[in-house]
Amino acid sequence: MGMLQRFESRLEQAVSGAFAKAFRSAVQPVELAAALQREIDNSAQILSRNRRLVPNTFGVELSPVDFERLEPYSESLHAELTDLLREHAEEQHYVFAGPVSIDFAKADDLVTGRFRVRSQATARVEAAPTQGRRSNRPAVASIVVNGSTHPLAPPGLVVGRGSEADLRINDPGVSRRHAEFRVTGRDVPHVTVFDLGSTNGTLVDGRRVPEAELFDGTTVRVGNTDIVVRLTREEH
Repeated sequence: MGMLQRFESRLEQAVSGAFAKAFRSAVQPVELAAALQREIDNSAQILSRNRRLVPNTFGVELSPVDFERLEPYSESLHAELTDLLREHAEEQHYVFAGPVSIDFAKADDLVTGRFRVRSQATARVEAAPTQGRRSNRPAVASIVVNGSTHPLAPPGLVVGRGSEADLRINDPGVSRRHAEFRVTGRDVPHVTVFDLGSTNGTLVDGRRVPEAELFDGTTVRVGNTDIVVRLTREEH
């Protein structure tokens, strides 16, 4: 039995056949499963000979009719689709940047039976326990990584995938100690990024650099993760 057939069988057992009846004339769960598989196949990025990075955050947009029919069974469908993607990734030697997440949303421009899949690789970000105690001075800048904001206070912090980094980014393309953000100045912050000999380099606004001065809104890319710099001026 193929992977998609096993998916259908497990889902049918999970919802006692009710799901299949609800979707008889609309989008079919196996169509969503096949589309998600194609999405990660088409988005795979080579990391090494036997490892490829694939998206782990998925958004499935459905027509209003399909969304309403799906909603009562979304928990079971989410669980089965997540298991399916993990099985597929294992077979294909894919690597997820972080936990697999699938969100269902309503799209008014879609007709019944049509859907869209969007995806991105979203690495898990975790601040080391000691990171916030490096300085007693208030933060005069911050960095935004995958939707979470982290303060930058003098002297700065190191980002990387290893346990020795101040801000850990679970991205296979990020080195253990990838880059250092150095901060000087109190009223007017001055931030500079230094690449720490990383394997894949550090990009500032799309350009690979060994070091660079950063400004408000500058995007620093490490591995497959974008870091946006935010600078503030202290009020007196």
